[in-house]
Amino acid sequence: MNRLSRILVEMALEEDLRDEGDLTSHFFVDDEHKSTGAIVSREEAIISGHEIAAHVCSAVDPDLKYRAVIEDGGSANPGEVVSEISGPTRSILTAERTMLNFMQRLSGVATVTQSYVRLIKHTEAKLLDTRKTTPGWRDLEKAAVVHGGGQNHRMGLYDAIMVKDNHLVANPSPIDLASRVAEVKATSPSIMIEVEADRLDQVESFLRIDGIDVILLDNMSNDELREAVAMRSRTGSVTKLEASGGVNLDTVKGISETGVDYISVGALTHSVRSIDLGLDLKAANG
Repeated sequence: MNRLSRILVEMALEEDLRDEGDLTSHFFVDDEHKSTGAIVSREEAIISGHEIAAHVCSAVDPDLKYRAVIEDGGSANPGEVVSEISGPTRSILTAERTMLNFMQRLSGVATVTQSYVRLIKHTEAKLLDTRKTTPGWRDLEKAAVVHGGGQNHRMGLYDAIMVKDNHLVANPSPIDLASRVAEVKATSPSIMIEVEADRLDQVESFLRIDGIDVILLDNMSNDELREAVAMRSRTGSVTKLEASGGVNLDTVKGISETGVDYISVGALTHSVRSIDLGLDLKAANG
């Protein structure tokens, strides 16, 4: 697990425990008491978050043992055990809510991603996430998208170029844009370059620019998406086309059938519903 995710666990435990710790468990649970606990799904779900849940356990108490039962990316039915925890009862109860908070949200991301993927599986289109993630959670949420069968778009501003409408305001000329793209490819050929278009005349211009890897088709109708695909065929371009904007579970199937290569969906991470998971505890000693 990376540094940012470890910091996130530290912050989550800090806000729950502060200096005083888990007062209820301290005063009402014997220090020597041992238990086993099972994280159980209360609904159908695609599971994600085992790594960070295990890290929560070890951060609370190195004596806690965490074992995944349904692996990340696996399907859980209502009542099925997702993972098991064993060790000091106090520590299990202290870690419980933080573990569940992480796993419930990440499993929610994986589950909704799978819902989208199922609707487009009859086409060649691939489902992508976006940077519309919970601050601090990006790596975790993007991993959950993969667990749900989706693919990751760029991880941040540092690993790819996306020229959007606000960038084009300062650089509106296609000739100037072409020179900038050529400059990037000359010095850093492995950097992916994507350019946003919200009109078909822009698509036509961008298809003529060597070095643009992907054109983002922003808020276009299905008819416009089909025309953009036809434009690409006429030019013989190998530039990929990505549909974005107005994508939901009701529209994604039709969008996928237009011939676009990618469909990016912000809702995978920015408005996801957490999955109902709970911890069932069983005493290992009296």
